[in-house]
Amino acid sequence: MRVFLIVLDSFGIGELDDAEKFGDKGSNTLKACFESGKLYIPNMANLGLFNIDGVDFGDKKLSPIGAYGKMLEKSNGKDTTVGHWEIAGVISKEPLPTYPNGFPEEVIKEFELKTGRKVLCNKPYSGTEVIKDYGEEHLKTGALIVYTSADSVFQIASHEDLVPIETLYEYCKIARNILVGKHGVGRVIARPFVGDLKNGFKRTANRKDFSIEPPKLTLLDYMSGSGLDVFGVGKISDIFGGRGLTESFKTKSNTDGINTVKRLIGRDFNGICFINLVDFDMVYGHRNDVLGYTEALNYFDSELGEILNSLSSSDVLIITADHGCDPSTPSTDHSRESVPLLIYGQSIKRVNLGVKQSFADLAKTVADMFNIDNSLDGRTFKKDITL
Repeated sequence: MRVFLIVLDSFGIGELDDAEKFGDKGSNTLKACFESGKLYIPNMANLGLFNIDGVDFGDKKLSPIGAYGKMLEKSNGKDTTVGHWEIAGVISKEPLPTYPNGFPEEVIKEFELKTGRKVLCNKPYSGTEVIKDYGEEHLKTGALIVYTSADSVFQIASHEDLVPIETLYEYCKIARNILVGKHGVGRVIARPFVGDLKNGFKRTANRKDFSIEPPKLTLLDYMSGSGLDVFGVGKISDIFGGRGLTESFKTKSNTDGINTVKRLIGRDFNGICFINLVDFDMVYGHRNDVLGYTEALNYFDSELGEILNSLSSSDVLIITADHGCDPSTPSTDHSRESVPLLIYGQSIKRVNLGVKQSFADLAKTVADMFNIDNSLDGRTFKKDITL
């Protein structure tokens, strides 16, 4: 059996009950795209996207071709790391540390000492704005641009002509080793850029995440430990610290990720292919680009038709998300939202799954489908979806 689990990074479908606590009251990423008037996603609609409980707009189908529902996040957070961990069966009860006033002096001093470079910025900042404001000084002084966001991240930006990519990655590893314990941020992120002040600076596709490892075994660990194939596409390897994967496939865009999935569908394996499509979040959500986000959904849906037609009789396709990032709100940060759960396959019932109380229910179900004993968080709903 093969399971293709696709995470549309940040594709939330409506605020959670505690969204106000996170500053996300009223957020709804899907609705923002729908209200653009440009959304055209017939394949996801056929799977039951607009039939999900609580989705009160869009083209509801009389007979969706898949199982459909929504999942609520139980972890204390709304970022990529805890979202993916929960999808893989690990609920994070304690939030990862964030730094609204920048990182403390002891962290920065140790980082400067071990890298031999000074630090610029050290505060929450937009990734595109920070290189605009500090790029020239970085080129003049050689100091590294360090910044954060509302998420648990330590981001390092440097110009590719000044700091070679592999050197930047080494700096990230140094930071990762420093940021442990009470300062154990979810991700250290390399943010290389190119260009100049006159023509503008631009981030490149050579981003790389260095994540803290999950605190206990995930679905990926259980599956690979059982001798099954576990493929990670996109930044899955980065999110899980490389753990639990048998093969990893780096990608530079949604298009690259989708094409990789198509190639892997043609490959014989037994296990799971776990895919993250990050452009929804990184390129459109964080930049409040409603039209761009909508067009990215339209593009994915147009490719989804081919993916559905390419699946074998024993394959299962699952589409979900890790959090929201409503591009229509003033905030440029992630939003605390429920996420869609669309499941398709010849062995899958066409049924309304209602509301799942945790993303971890999905991991528990996949493990159950492969008959793997586990201590993952969540509750299996295998009996609800299998014929």
